Parts: sequence; structure tokens; C-alpha cells
Amino acid sequence: MMGMSTPARPLEQTASAHDRVYRALRSRIMYGEIEPGQALTLRGIGKDYDVSMTPAREAVRRLVAEGALTLSASGRVATPELTNERIEELAALRALLEVELASRALPRAHMALIDRLQSINAGVAEMVSKRDPVGYIRANLEFHRTLYLRAQAPAMLAMAETVWLQLGPTMRSLYGRLRRSEPPHYHKLIIAALRAGDEPGLRLAVRSDVTQGLRMLTG
Repeated sequence: MMGMSTPARPLEQTASAHDRVYRALRSRIMYGEIEPGQALTLRGIGKDYDVSMTPAREAVRRLVAEGALTLSASGRVATPELTNERIEELAALRALLEVELASRALPRAHMALIDRLQSINAGVAEMVSKRDPVGYIRANLEFHRTLYLRAQAPAMLAMAETVWLQLGPTMRSLYGRLRRSEPPHYHKLIIAALRAGDEPGLRLAVRSDVTQGLRMLTG
């Protein structure tokens, strides 16, 4: 009996390694740590995360399925290079999903949450002043995720995160070119609407935040 149980250990280790690589790469892509169009190799991923080719391949397969990486006919793996039309499409998706998430979060937006959002927004402003695009994307998404978690709609939030994931490298490129010194104006409107319990105002502020910002970047 003991001899029959031993083969499970390498499988468990491989699954654990694959999940670790997947999560780490997913975060790097979502937060714009990897530029658009940057090629990745299984050998390079394996070296970066000290894993064999199998977990590296499984992590890449999952990320390709989520649209976080592209796989060409020749087998080249890279982060996506999005056209302006594709960015507009993803911005429209953000508006649909995130306006609904914010609306569902509103009844549960207690003062502690609003204070937390204020604090995160101060971090967003700091990253803008530092001209740190990766820090900006990370803090900006933390602001949105913190609010949307209150919606208690995990399937919807997972869909929103997939959109963020597809936009990550492009956001890095766009924010890296942006010459701004002020944090997003719409975050303050989102916080004000939450404080006032103003659902129409909240929906407008969120829609404006996720669409106007991208429009300004691509225009």
C-alpha cells in the first residue's frame, strides 16, 4: 500500500509549481511589469521561477486561454499588442462589468471601506508623482478591487480581472508615455458618491473612470 501512494508526490509538486508560476506570471502581466509584445520562453520562465518545463508550459497554457499571452502558429509566446479598437472594446467591457460591481457594492460601502479607498487613492497619487507606471497600475487596480469585493459577486469580479489581465502590458506602455502629475479625478467622485449613497453618481463616476482614462491614453 505504501508503494502505491508514492507516485502522487511528484504530481502534487508539479501542480503546486505550476500554480505558483501561473499566479506570479499573471500578477506581472496584470500590473504591467512586462511590456506588450515581449516574447517569453518556457526555458526562461523555468529559470526565473526555478521549475521544470512542465509547470512552465501549464502556466503558459492557462495564461494563453485567458488572453494574457498570445501563442503564434510558430509557437512564439508573447504578451499581446492591442490595437486601439481592441482597447476600446476592453474599455467597454470594463464599463459594463465594473459599473454593475460598484452598484452592487454600494449598499455595503461602510465608512471603513471609504476610508480604505481614500488611503489607497493617496498611494495612487504617490505613484503618479513618482512617474511609476507599474506602481500606478497596481495601486489603481487595488482601488477598484477593494471596492468590488464588497459586491460579493465573485464570478463578475473574475471576469473584470480577466479584462485587467489582457490590458496590463498595454497599460504599462500607455502610462509610461503619459505626462500627468495628478491622480485620476474620477476616484474622488467615486468616493464622494459612496459617501453620499448616490448610485447614479457612482455609476457615472465608475463608467467615466474606466472609459475616459483609456480614451485619453489612446487619443
